[in-house]
Amino acid sequence: MNATGHTQQEQRRAGRPGPVWAVVASDIGPLLLAATGTGLVNVVFHATDDVRDKAVERLGSRLGAEPAEAPSSPLLAEPIRQLEDYFAGRRRDFELPLDWSLISGFNRQVLRELAAGVPFGAVVGYGDLARRVGQPGAAQAVGMAMGANPLPVVVPCHRVVESDGGIGGFGGGLETKRQLLALEGVLPEPLF
Repeated sequence: MNATGHTQQEQRRAGRPGPVWAVVASDIGPLLLAATGTGLVNVVFHATDDVRDKAVERLGSRLGAEPAEAPSSPLLAEPIRQLEDYFAGRRRDFELPLDWSLISGFNRQVLRELAAGVPFGAVVGYGDLARRVGQPGAAQAVGMAMGANPLPVVVPCHRVVESDGGIGGFGGGLETKRQLLALEGVLPEPLF
């Protein structure tokens, strides 16, 4: 049963498909994308077989329904297309329905503000983001929210940096963060 008390089979009969996933290639390595009938629910970096298997198991546990591999699912078609466009430099903003069910409370509030208020090519400090959500002393909690982001790249936690100009941490690894910031013109492209 899922969080609403329905089995995946009951959801499908009611016209709500269960979660689906696919691994797609990107400039920063393989990404696992997962979606529900509500929207994109998860993006996972470095989706090797082991990482993929753990992510799918974790998703099933958190969503209450076994995710199905479905690379040609209509639920994933638009997220895949928009990510391809982003990495090709043809897209600056994602226009996707998002399923926020994997995150709640302060973390969700911070991530929504980040998604809505920090555009392509811009960065924001952890403390600045904390102030934007009315919690000026919560810079460290903002960092925790970034680490809990279930939708990296689409909800651009790579755009959050340290106030002293440092790049800060990143769940996908610092090299991945540097690549994303270079793609957006915030950092220079690596020379080699």
